[in-house]
Amino acid sequence: MTANGSLRTEPWKRAVERVPRHEFMRGGFFRPVAGAVPSAWSPVLEDGDGWLEGCYQDQSLVTQIAGTVVPTDIRGEIMRQPTSSSTLPSLVLRMLEELEAEPESTVLEIGTGTGYSTAVLCARLGDGQVTSIEYDEDVASRARTALARVGRYPTLISGDGLLGYPEGAPYDRVIATCGVRTIPPDWIEQTRPGGLILATVGGWLGSSELARLTVHEDGTASGPLLGGGASFMLARPQLPPPLGLLPDLSAGKEREAAIGADVLSNWTSRFVVQSAAPRAQRLTLQQDGHVEDVLIDVESGSWAALYEVNDRWVVRQDGPEALWDAVEDRLSRWRTDGAPALEKFTVHVSPQGQVIRW
Repeated sequence: MTANGSLRTEPWKRAVERVPRHEFMRGGFFRPVAGAVPSAWSPVLEDGDGWLEGCYQDQSLVTQIAGTVVPTDIRGEIMRQPTSSSTLPSLVLRMLEELEAEPESTVLEIGTGTGYSTAVLCARLGDGQVTSIEYDEDVASRARTALARVGRYPTLISGDGLLGYPEGAPYDRVIATCGVRTIPPDWIEQTRPGGLILATVGGWLGSSELARLTVHEDGTASGPLLGGGASFMLARPQLPPPLGLLPDLSAGKEREAAIGADVLSNWTSRFVVQSAAPRAQRLTLQQDGHVEDVLIDVESGSWAALYEVNDRWVVRQDGPEALWDAVEDRLSRWRTDGAPALEKFTVHVSPQGQVIRW
């Protein structure tokens, strides 16, 4: 981590050296099965082949699948979605350094996970300065055991991290190790004016970025996106709703699209699309002999389907909101302004809501 630049300062380096990551992986982790479609996972158990080496590689390690399944629960493979992990250590340390916390700072961590990042915070700031909240009670219990094993006893809470923990407020710093669509107002209310909130802001199209916000005296917060393409699992209360029964995607008005669905394959342009259609989810379907990219807003019932024919893009959309019209408008303005990188974006949060600008 020192060599690749993610660990830059001596105090945090000393903190990392005092925290053995393998102690937080005693229950094992899941390894992706190479070439599996759809994605499959196989367990790597303590003292098994590759366990210790995996603990000390700079990679995220999946520790729970489908909300309840842990590595010791299965033999063979499982084809479900990961729901908890030990985050890429270099990202953890980059975030902790970006948090600009000092030994006297009080920190609220949203998402305890395995407890590894919590332990690093404790090693740098002291156990009494750290409060960590975990949504999943089973995950929280395992983290509590691991932290005790390495002699760390911060304040650990089981509950909805989006609500924060007012009993310990105000905090000098709030850091989230889960992604959010919008910065919760409770985090702002529980942060001291002048304090910082560091969280990954993203959405249901899968593009996200670290934001560092300063809390102001008037109860608002604002700050830049930091760049680098950080990605976390979304906080469970902010996960997308089930798609349910799809609308008739052969209906709707069709026109030639000024911008095609290929913008969804680029991280930055997809972030812009996401800001124009914040409640949209994406799926890919076979329709009339061609592949269509579909954006659908379950709440409003609006949808847009795009396909390419003869080197041109066609969009068909329906519902109360013309989703792709909004996307084309936002992307056109972004391109007119020189297609700025995400580091040029800022986030503003007030009682009226969250606004992202470049």
